[in-house]
Amino acid sequence: MVRRAGSAGGTGGTGGTGGTGGTGVKGARRPELRLPAPERYEGGGLEPDGDYDGLEFFEADLSAQDGAGARFMDCVLTGCALDEARLSRARLLDSVLAGVRGVGTDLSGAVLRDVEVTDARLGGTQVHGAELERVLIRGGKIDFLNLRSARLRDVVFESCVLVEPDFGGARLERVEFVDCALKGADLSGATLTDVDLRGAASLEIARGVDRLAGAVISTGQLLDLAPVLAGELGIRVLD
Repeated sequence: MVRRAGSAGGTGGTGGTGGTGGTGVKGARRPELRLPAPERYEGGGLEPDGDYDGLEFFEADLSAQDGAGARFMDCVLTGCALDEARLSRARLLDSVLAGVRGVGTDLSGAVLRDVEVTDARLGGTQVHGAELERVLIRGGKIDFLNLRSARLRDVVFESCVLVEPDFGGARLERVEFVDCALKGADLSGATLTDVDLRGAASLEIARGVDRLAGAVISTGQLLDLAPVLAGELGIRVLD
């Protein structure tokens, strides 16, 4: 089983027990995984509402398979293909996804708790309405990530590239962006609480800049966002 980490990484967070760098921003709690040795999965395809406990899916082709409502506990997915995989309402608990890849993976309404995702190469992943708690997404590149109306609590995006992620209507609490590129993000209707954007290597907000209340950014990022903020406020800047 996984034991929850009591301390946060990233930009100096304190695991929700204090401020980040003296600013009063609560840091995200990261998952701390200590998995038992998994058994190699030798079964066929995924099954809806299936129960997978302590298994390793090694370079498995799970494309277009239906695992809706399935439960993955203490599992490791390494190098798996997830193209059009149907994992809506699935529960991924105390698990690791390493080097997974795919387009159109459906994780809508899923629950991810104490999960590490490393070096993923994903596109058009549907995670709308999902619940993410104590999740670390490190490395890799994710294009057009749909997190509309999702709930993110204690989530860290680290050293990854997010192209046009959609956080529309989502609730973000204790979320950190560490050395990652955030390109064309949509924050329309989102609610942010203790969201630390200072560590983002690049920060581009296409929509919803007015929803940044509850986030913390650096002085340099403020200057970069000045044209977008001016446009949102209807300010004309003329030299």
